[in-house]
Amino acid sequence: MIKVEKVKKPNKDKKPTVCLANGLEVSKFEIFKDGSQFLKEPLASELVNNSDHFTNDAVQLLKFHGSYQQDNRENRKHGNKDWQMMLRLRSPGGEIPGKLFLALDKLSNEIGNGTLRATTRQAFQMHGIRKENLKTVINTIVKSMGSTLAACGDINRNVMAPAAPFETSEYTTARDLAVKVADFLTPFAAQETFLELWADGDLEYKIKPDNKIKEERKLQFSENVFSGNKEEPLYGSTYLPRKFKCAVTVPGDNSVDLLTNDIGIVAFSSNEGYLEGCNFYIGGGMGRTHNNDETFARIADPLGYVDEKLIFELIQSVVAIQRDYGDRKSRKHARMKYLIHDKGIDWFKKILFEKYFKKKIKPLRKEPKKKLIDYLGWHRQNKSTWFVGLPLLSGRLAGERKEKVSKIVQKYNLNLRITPNQDILLCDIKGKNKIEINELLKTIGYKNFKVINEIERHALACPALPLCGLAITEAERILPDILKRIENLLMDLGIKRTILLRMTGCPNGCSRPYMAELALVGSGLNQYQLWLGGSKNLERLAKPYIQRMALDNLEVTIKPLLLAWRESSDKKDFGDFINDKDDSFIMNLLKE
Repeated sequence: MIKVEKVKKPNKDKKPTVCLANGLEVSKFEIFKDGSQFLKEPLASELVNNSDHFTNDAVQLLKFHGSYQQDNRENRKHGNKDWQMMLRLRSPGGEIPGKLFLALDKLSNEIGNGTLRATTRQAFQMHGIRKENLKTVINTIVKSMGSTLAACGDINRNVMAPAAPFETSEYTTARDLAVKVADFLTPFAAQETFLELWADGDLEYKIKPDNKIKEERKLQFSENVFSGNKEEPLYGSTYLPRKFKCAVTVPGDNSVDLLTNDIGIVAFSSNEGYLEGCNFYIGGGMGRTHNNDETFARIADPLGYVDEKLIFELIQSVVAIQRDYGDRKSRKHARMKYLIHDKGIDWFKKILFEKYFKKKIKPLRKEPKKKLIDYLGWHRQNKSTWFVGLPLLSGRLAGERKEKVSKIVQKYNLNLRITPNQDILLCDIKGKNKIEINELLKTIGYKNFKVINEIERHALACPALPLCGLAITEAERILPDILKRIENLLMDLGIKRTILLRMTGCPNGCSRPYMAELALVGSGLNQYQLWLGGSKNLERLAKPYIQRMALDNLEVTIKPLLLAWRESSDKKDFGDFINDKDDSFIMNLLKE
């Protein structure tokens, strides 16, 4: 239970801390959250002032409402920052109703920077929104079947699920569970604050869970799980120590990068479409900081299997442990992965079973080998309808492509889904319209889905410069050139296989680079860490081999690796080849 007891003397870093009821110290920011009136002030007051930007305190609360304040570094004039807002949606499983997409398209053209961006957590982001227009944008989204609540901030964020709208028992079960998990972990009081600020207090737009989730949410008042705060029974007035991420998938489908989440859930269903139970994995996360050994990427540990009736009770118990024992003193060390790493998975299980969940968990149920699936091209949705997956490099939808996709969605009354690979699916296409839509797609570059560029197919990049305040160097804007350079190198060497590549402008890991076979992680101006050895099916972490590689040296650096891979007799994937070799062997090749 989170409860402030007494103020302690400043620590050696001269940052004031307080002591919680469980004896842990917290930072000044935790005190601030506690006094924010459930994420309301000073944000509410600053929304109506004449400033072109929010103060730092308001910015911290703004994140919980789905927005980050940014500064376009390339548009600064005379030292003045070009303040604007990035807005991110809440869309469990990546589901975007057609009505919402059309509203986003219009808003991005009239108020934003003219683009939409599909994120790696299956949500759309809008960029370039001025402070005075932020309420108009969020209000329109809320009234168009959408929300931005908890898309960012120290709270459970967008819940992932396989985007494909296959109407099979396993996929419909997983998608349904993802929505239920999102609704189950939606805050109580913060939702009312959200609607007060952005929808003029109209509670008609509250997220409405089904009857099962309404009953399950009553469990948040149970002993030990209850935060002690009736307004926010699970989260409490300080919410979580840091962001929290969940993903749901079907056995064998690893499109969601399952092991990178705080909670990864594999849903097992019967042939009749009933949810039977789930495998749970806990403690994954990508974020880290350069030159700070206390921060690192981590993949989730297996926890076990529970039957359907215990799923939500287990979820809330895991969240409550992170709430009560997660590091609230150092935000860089606050994710649940660090709690499990520091205390150990055995400690976590012990306190889970003895204090919070108090029930037995079965061993993991057997799963098929995981695969990274992308759903690009045409697929049957059911007997009468189709969906088509459109690749979007780095998730950016702009220009003529955005305009024509919008017209197709409007004309044929389609819905969309966003994939964890930053692509979009146009769904609910009637058979009679398939040929006509396919012809329209050809006019914006989608001419032959059977020959999709392989190295582009699974490549990811974060937005980086010029808008992200954390970015050290480029990512999205130079990804096409990087991919072409590597593709040309592979061709010159006679290598016909491809590589899973991801790129970021900083170490924070938004494009999940630490799971790639080859990753470039920004570490300086035009300099990158080189990470190698992840797996194509996203079950293994890569390792850092070079701390600062000049981008101009990319080809000469990796060429010896590619030659050795080409000459290997086992014909393994590149990541598996790297992983099977001693680090000294790889380092010697990198020094050639």
